[in-house]
Order: sequence, then structure tokens, then C-alpha cells
Amino acid sequence: MSEFSHTARPESMSAFWMPFTNNRDFKANPRLLVSAEGMHYKDVDGNSILDGTAGLWCVPCGHAQPKIVGAIRDMVGQLDFAPTFQMGHPAAFELAEKLMDYTGHKFGHVFYTNSGSEAVDTALKIALAYHKARGEGGRTRLIGRERGYHGVGFGGISVGGIAGNRKTFGPMLPGVDHLPHTHNLEKNAYTRGEPEYGTHLADELERIVALHDASTIAAVIVEPVAGSTGVLIPPKGYLKRLRELCTKHGILLIFDEVITGFGRMTTPFAADYYEVEPDLMTTAKGLTNGMVPMGAVFSKKHIHDAFMDAPPGIELFHGYTYSGHPLACAASLATLQVFEEQDILGHAKSMQAYWEDAVHSLKGLPHVIDLRSIGLIAGIELDPIAGKPGTRAFGAFKQAFADGVLIRTTGDIIALSPPLVLEKQHIDELFGKLATVLKHLD
Repeated sequence: MSEFSHTARPESMSAFWMPFTNNRDFKANPRLLVSAEGMHYKDVDGNSILDGTAGLWCVPCGHAQPKIVGAIRDMVGQLDFAPTFQMGHPAAFELAEKLMDYTGHKFGHVFYTNSGSEAVDTALKIALAYHKARGEGGRTRLIGRERGYHGVGFGGISVGGIAGNRKTFGPMLPGVDHLPHTHNLEKNAYTRGEPEYGTHLADELERIVALHDASTIAAVIVEPVAGSTGVLIPPKGYLKRLRELCTKHGILLIFDEVITGFGRMTTPFAADYYEVEPDLMTTAKGLTNGMVPMGAVFSKKHIHDAFMDAPPGIELFHGYTYSGHPLACAASLATLQVFEEQDILGHAKSMQAYWEDAVHSLKGLPHVIDLRSIGLIAGIELDPIAGKPGTRAFGAFKQAFADGVLIRTTGDIIALSPPLVLEKQHIDELFGKLATVLKHLD
């Protein structure tokens, strides 16, 4: 075994300050993963854990896909790093063309980042700089949405709408406003697919325009399906209405598809599912099947071209050391091949109805107050314990892991997003074990 095969419990866990984690609770009873293949992780004790969350929404093709592993291995031996500031390497350009093919050429250009958070902040900066390049530098206001999640950069948390991600870090960026969220338990509980109620909430953008004037607004950013806040599915026609209003007022529409991109909706992107074309689109996660960190911003051609009309020189003073990293490009190129060769999207579509039925089979179990599903995503909302928000769902998370399934919780909502290669027996196991957990949950 290689000296770099880390499969034993670490002697100490104190030095690692873990992200989005109750560090004290975790380190008292750690959940340590040491390997993964297909639909399963293996923990440090050798137990098999069914992955109900595609890692962190990011492994659509399943774990340890041989083609992707091989592509990364080959590239690291050939080109471990190459800068993309005033230089380049072939894989970065090849990937960009392949990504345009994957989008159906609805976009003209792609800007590489290293994460979804970076992709969001990049898209916001591009939006601001685009208007300035066109002589509308007064368009500086950014519009997000309540309960939205757009990563953890200052731009992302400013347009985001989750209080816990914002309250500790000061006043945020100036000139930001928020649309209302669309979640309504009274009207839309137990909906399969898009809910009927709430389309009118898109018209709140008109109120914001009336308040600030369209000439001051650069962009609106939304997740097509709000994932991290607990799987909030847009009402029928909501996204199309947002598109209409943004076009009417000359405002750029940004879709944050870090979660929904690369097959989660059984289509390449949620933009395809909803038949709505944004001006900019952020992606990450499934872009490399989670194997190497990478993000990307897709841009309409006219946005890119506005920068190219400038005097000679650097057109956009923005980028990252690892933009277009050779290993990330190799991983993404191989991921796109796997999507095509294994018909990942076709298989996901074939599982969608069975998945939906399994989700809604949980109706009537203790504490369940809503079930919602679309594509291969599910949200299971639990009645919170009075005075202890999040405790009930986190208890379900811990028990599910002990029983051999990985789920994700946010507040008192269980969010599920399995690898798209799952089969019916995996759905049966996931929801069978989850039902048992819910039946015995405090």
C-alpha cells in the first residue's frame, strides 16, 4: 500500500478547522470516509455507505469512474500545471469547445474558475463590467433572492438570502436587493414537479425596478431550483416570467446552476428543463464529476464581444491562478465523454418516475410536513422541534449514516441528490432505510 493511502483513523483531528461543520460534535464522534466506488462510500471501519447525495451534489457519474480517473492520472504525468495568464494549454481550449457543444451552443464562451463560489463572484463582476463597457456604468445594483445560496464569497453571500451565511460577516456589498422566495407550504405541499402557486412572485422584480429604476440594476441571479436551502422548486412559469422582465428592463439574468447543472434535472442544465435561456450561467460540481475542483461561467456571445470592442490590452482584469488547471480540464473532458458514452442523461430520465414515487411514499410518516421532487432531487421537510431548529433533521442524518446511507440536511429539511447512475435497488434501499429512520425519530 502506498504511503499516501490514508485509510486509518488520524491520530489527531484538532488542526483541521472543518467547513460548514459543528466541529466539536463531529470530532467527538467522527464520520470518516476512506474510499468510494460507484454508488457507495466505505468508511474507516469498512462499512459500505450508499451515497444519497452524490457527495455534495457533485458526483453525477458515480464514484471512481475509470475513464475520469485515467484521464487525471495521464494528465498529471504529462502537465501538472500551466498558467492561463497570457499563456495556455491545449486541454483548456478543447474543453471550452466541448462545453459549448454540451450547452447546444446556447452560449458562446466560458470563463474558468475553481468552484461555484468563484463562478458566482466572476459572473457578478462580468455583469457589472459588461454594462460599464457598453456605456451604462450606472447599472451597479445586483438582485438576489431570499433563501438563495450562491456560495461563500462576499458577492455570493450578498446576493444570497440565507441568514446564517450572512449575519456574522458585516453589512455585505452595497446596492443589493432581494426577490421574495417562492416556498409556500400552505399552497404547495406534497407537489410533484413544479408547484402551481407562486408564479406571480416573479413580478416582484417590477416593484424593485420601480423602487431603484432599471437604469441602476445590472443583474438578477437565481438558482433555477434552490438546492442548499432545502430544494425549493420554482412555480410553473416563474423563471420564464423572470426572463421576460429582465429582457424588458435590460437586466442580465444569471442562473446559478452549480447544483442543477450536468444532469441533475435529467437534462444538461435546468435552463434546458425550463426552456429559459439566461445571459450568464454558473457551474461547478458535476463539471468534473467532483474529482478535481473546477467552476465555470458560461456567457452569451454578445456579453463577451462587448469586452472585445475595447482598446487593445487585457479586456477583463479578473482570473485565478488555477483557472483552467490541466487536471481539471482533463477530468471535465473525460466526464463529458462518460455522459455521452454511458447515456447518463437517458438513464437518469428512466429513473425519474420511480424516484418520484419513492419520495412521495414517505407521506404520512412521523414529522413529515412536505415532500417535493423534480428531476433526481428530493426535499423532505420535517416539523422542527420547538426551540431547537435543525435538531430533528440532523438526528436523522446521523442515524441514516449509522444505518449505511448518506443524506444531507439543511435546517429541518432532508435533501437528496444521488449519483445519476443509481438503479432501482439503490432507490429502494435509500428510501427503505430512510423510512425506518423517520419512523423512530424523536
